[in-house]
Amino acid sequence: MRYIEERLRELEAYRPELTRRPDFGEFWENTLSESHDRELRPTAKQVDYPCGHARVYDISYDGFDGTRIHGWFLVPAFGKAGRWPCLIQYHGFTDSRGLPWQLMHWVMAGMAVLAVDCRAQGGVTGNCAHYTDSGMVANVTTLGILDPHEYYYRAVYMDCVRAVDFAAGRPEVDPGRIAVRGTSQGGALGMAVCALDGRPALGIVNVPSNSDIETRIAGRHGSFSAAADFLMRYPDQTDRVLETLSYFDTMNMADRIRCPIFASVALGDQVCPAKCYYASYNRITAPKEITVYPFNGHDGAGDAHMERELGYLRESGFLA
Repeated sequence: MRYIEERLRELEAYRPELTRRPDFGEFWENTLSESHDRELRPTAKQVDYPCGHARVYDISYDGFDGTRIHGWFLVPAFGKAGRWPCLIQYHGFTDSRGLPWQLMHWVMAGMAVLAVDCRAQGGVTGNCAHYTDSGMVANVTTLGILDPHEYYYRAVYMDCVRAVDFAAGRPEVDPGRIAVRGTSQGGALGMAVCALDGRPALGIVNVPSNSDIETRIAGRHGSFSAAADFLMRYPDQTDRVLETLSYFDTMNMADRIRCPIFASVALGDQVCPAKCYYASYNRITAPKEITVYPFNGHDGAGDAHMERELGYLRESGFLA
């Protein structure tokens, strides 16, 4: 189909100039060091759940700044004893860790599953972060937007890295078989974790956010339309805002990814446009694979793509 072929050629050639600042590497090295110096203080309380094939734990751990991050940890209660591969689930914007039944298909595939909240969104996790120079306009993507050291996603990216710490520390988990997965915001978090931490064996990222952020702002796409609203009020802060966001743009991080990436985009997606994600995807040098859905929007093909994900986990050797 000519339309699809033309769009794919356009996407595969899209490589906007990076916005990465000279101290980008140092910024993230210092951030990771600061995170590593903090105790995790993990807890896990088994809950009585009406499902015999999984053990369900209500878990928490200290995030980047001491904010208590809440999640679910599920372990198969069937099969041979030993350590399981583990899938870490990061949720979409304004969502939460969800409910345990929503994770059971991963358990039935033979994996432990860790699903964690993003702070100050739809779950039970709060936010202890301090923001000096700005309030919030519209949503959390503008919290701390005038300073990369205070920006909202700095803590969130580290909270997600610390989820890998939690999983790797569980006796039920094989630390050499940890995968990260997410959709939309969750896909962005998966990209960031794979770029910042060498432990994930692979990443599954669906219709990812946080890529080519300046284009997202200019087009008022999805959550980053809030940054456009912020700049409408404070146009004199444009350079400062764009500099802050450059540290969290996954296109500036993509060449640091070393594990395989299984991605998806949809050509009808106006929330996280496919073209914006290709700014990151085209810079991944690790093994990678992407599925393009020509007629879907931000749903990312939903259940149909879920079956592709399960197939990929099996074919990649992640699942025995």
